[in-house]
Amino acid sequence: MRQPPGFLAHYEGDSVAVAVRDIAAGTAQCGFLRGADVVDLEVHQDIPLGHKVALVDIADGEDVREYGVRTAVAKAAIRKGDYVHVHNVRSARWQNSVA
Repeated sequence: MRQPPGFLAHYEGDSVAVAVRDIAAGTAQCGFLRGADVVDLEVHQDIPLGHKVALVDIADGEDVREYGVRTAVAKAAIRKGDYVHVHNVRSARWQNSVA
């Protein structure tokens, strides 16, 4: 029996997807609500439920897209398959605040 995808993205073209359960480093699948059916992804770190993984390489300072919109800005270069959280992104809403 095939297991459901470990990550869910809303739109094809999103930079990140959300873990729908705790995911261990290794190969995982990502499903899309709108867009591609399912894609395989090599995950570099363990990612907890509700946290995000990069679906593409994201350059330092580049916008991060989720839900089809800009939600964050990368604080460092992020590789496809990396854990995406407060250590490497900041909210697009508060990008001009001091941090």
